[in-house]
Amino acid sequence: MTLAALDLSDNQIGNIGAQHIGDALQHNTTLKSLNLGFNKIGDIGAQHIGDGLQHNTTLTELHLDTNQIGSIGAQHIGDGLQRNTALTTLVLSCNQIGHIGAQHIANALQHNTALIELRIDTNQIGSTGAQHIGDGLQRNTALTTLYLRFNKIGDIGAQYIGDALQHNTTLTALYLDTNQIGSTGAQHIGDSLQLNTALTTLYLRFNEIGEIGAQHIGDGLQHNTTLTTLSLSGNQIGGIGAQHIGDGLQHNTTLTTLSLSGNQIGDIGAQHIGRALQHNTTLTTLTLYCNYIGDIGAQHIGDGLQHNTTLAELDLGGNRIGAIGAQHIGDALQHNT
Repeated sequence: MTLAALDLSDNQIGNIGAQHIGDALQHNTTLKSLNLGFNKIGDIGAQHIGDGLQHNTTLTELHLDTNQIGSIGAQHIGDGLQRNTALTTLVLSCNQIGHIGAQHIANALQHNTALIELRIDTNQIGSTGAQHIGDGLQRNTALTTLYLRFNKIGDIGAQYIGDALQHNTTLTALYLDTNQIGSTGAQHIGDSLQLNTALTTLYLRFNEIGEIGAQHIGDGLQHNTTLTTLSLSGNQIGGIGAQHIGDGLQHNTTLTTLSLSGNQIGDIGAQHIGRALQHNTTLTTLTLYCNYIGDIGAQHIGDGLQHNTTLAELDLGGNRIGAIGAQHIGDALQHNT
């Protein structure tokens, strides 16, 4: 028996301990998964791990989250990635790589052909960092999953990512939650959806896109033919925004999972979603949790269910549906088969 997975997370190995692990990586030929999260290895420790990556040929999964790694440490990890041909998953979340560190990681993406999942959430990369990552995506042909949550990329950063999506043909899952992209950023992402033919999962939760941003995303849905999962939770889209999303659903033929939780769509928004359900033939999971939907809104959703033959899961929790609303849902259940 040879060790294939090692979890050293939440210890106190520091940069000296990272040196020992990095040295071991240069010679080890069995370890496939290594978790060094929460160890304060810093930039010096990241250098040792990066050196190890340059010579290691078997490790496929590496977790370095919450390690006080800055831009210099990111440079060492990036250098390792440029020469490494085995690593497929890298987690760098909750460090402090900033936009300069993002540039080093992006440079690595332009040369690396093995990495398929990258997590750099909560790294203060900002719009400039997003620009670098976007540049990397335009030239990368391997990465399929990218986490950029909590990075304050803003609408400008969203533009760079959107531009990259128009050229990238391999990324299938993108997580941009809590990035302050706003309605303008949503426009850039929506525009990219009209041209992108690879992305299947998109998370835009808590980005303050509002009803105007929802319109752009809805327009994107009308032309997109690959996206299957979309989360717009906590975006203040309101009833009008729900109308735009509903319009998109009426023309979309690929989306199967949609979350609109915490968007204050109310009864009016529920009416538009209900109408969309009457025409949409692909959506299987719909989350409308905590949306101020009352009895009238429940009636509209119920009407949609009576004519819908594909929806399998519906979340209406945390709303304002009373006995009358429950009656409408109950009536729908009697006809929905």
